[in-house]
Amino acid sequence: MMQAKRRKRAMADYAKTTTNGYTICAAVESARRIGNQWRLIVIRYLLEHPMRFNELLKVACDIDPKTLSRVLKYLTKEQIVRREVLDTQPFTVRYELTDKGEQVRPIMQSLKAWGDAWVLPEMSAA
Repeated sequence: MMQAKRRKRAMADYAKTTTNGYTICAAVESARRIGNQWRLIVIRYLLEHPMRFNELLKVACDIDPKTLSRVLKYLTKEQIVRREVLDTQPFTVRYELTDKGEQVRPIMQSLKAWGDAWVLPEMSAA
């Protein structure tokens, strides 16, 4: 009984009730925004440095151009990525993380640590 109360109290730390009565969880809503496989991969590479579309296409293995375009549009709309058209001939578009996008760095570092501990050993054994 005591554990159930503690667990409920801990979950309350994650949840917030909105003005219209809905209960939302910041962790769940954040995962919905950045948690898609391709979004995380694009963010991971942009954490290294700004990149052009074709650079991202090369490093983000197996992503097709249409999907990359869709992901970049979404991340730009969410203000996680900034799209900058450079004044070159022919014109070049460069993508970089915004301050909001940079805030994903500790999350990515945690994912890497988890992957080092749990994913890479499984892949090595296979």
